[in-house]
Amino acid sequence: MRDAAPALELLLGQHESLEVIARSTSAAYRQVQRARALLLAADGVANTRIAVEVRVTPKTVRAWRERFAEEGLARLGEVRVGRGHKPSIPQATIEQVVDLTLHTKPAGQTHWSCRSMAERVGISSSQVQRIWAARGLKLHMVDTFKLSNDPQFEAKLTDVVGLYLNPPEQAIVLCVDEKSQIQALDRTQPSLPIKKGRAATMTHDYKRNGTTTLFAALEVVTGRVIGECLPRHRASEFVKFLNTVDAAVPTGLEVHVILDNYATHKHATVTRWLARHPRVCFHFTPTSSSWLNLVERWFRELTDKALRRGVCGSVPDLITAIESYLAAHSNNPRPLVWTATAESILTKVARGRVTLNRETKSGTHH
Repeated sequence: MRDAAPALELLLGQHESLEVIARSTSAAYRQVQRARALLLAADGVANTRIAVEVRVTPKTVRAWRERFAEEGLARLGEVRVGRGHKPSIPQATIEQVVDLTLHTKPAGQTHWSCRSMAERVGISSSQVQRIWAARGLKLHMVDTFKLSNDPQFEAKLTDVVGLYLNPPEQAIVLCVDEKSQIQALDRTQPSLPIKKGRAATMTHDYKRNGTTTLFAALEVVTGRVIGECLPRHRASEFVKFLNTVDAAVPTGLEVHVILDNYATHKHATVTRWLARHPRVCFHFTPTSSSWLNLVERWFRELTDKALRRGVCGSVPDLITAIESYLAAHSNNPRPLVWTATAESILTKVARGRVTLNRETKSGTHH
């Protein structure tokens, strides 16, 4: 160790810098701790007292002072090679876990769990979980997808997205679909309301009391919804709903309707109705691409906010609940804003096709 006088001079010379580190709220704790110890040393406090103040041993305080005398502030708080926390999992084990996760499955099962992987490799399940989390491996999740095989996919996509991003003037754009087989469900026992310390409860089983079909037309610009509940979803009911939509849209406006390829929408009865209403134009989404229809997003909101927890003793009760949600939505409609361009979607689809073809050729798809 250097002589005491030069070491003390070094401490005093770096006093201001040490104070900055000691007061820091963003520096590493070990830097702050060592800076505090060195400041106390500069004030002439004994090592034993410093050790009590910063909660280390006197031997550690002496080591810090010696290192500071040799290296100054440049390496304050740096952990020397071979010191500090040692990894509890060997790198080879980590690589084994990752390799098994990505390329194998446990016998008779579709995927690994933390416990099955831990048993296979010989580490704890929490260690497996940390390895997966650090590498973004989420075995508890499965995302769904479907690439459309529609030969006119690009043309239909461009047409629909164009209506969203650049709607024509003197026209109204409507997203139309039907939510069929909505069940009027009644719980087998009374539900309990929410209260402090307890969530609301309802029985897991239910009684079915019939179904209805909701036809809905979402106006893209305003978010307003025209809805009608009908007992079935045949072409005749669809035409009845189209008449409702036609009556609700002011005369003089063209009506552009975005809808899917359900057979009812292309029935001869519907085709004849279109011939009698030339201001109405249908725009079909590509097959297997219902995500392009914004009314599907609104149906999800209806389910989450009005149906999933609902209790309906009859179909009229169910229709009342749906109409109540429609009325509340109409009082404060909010448009569902489409932002993705056709080009960005086509780029993602092309990337998906390349991946799917590669997996198909390698024989790893399921």
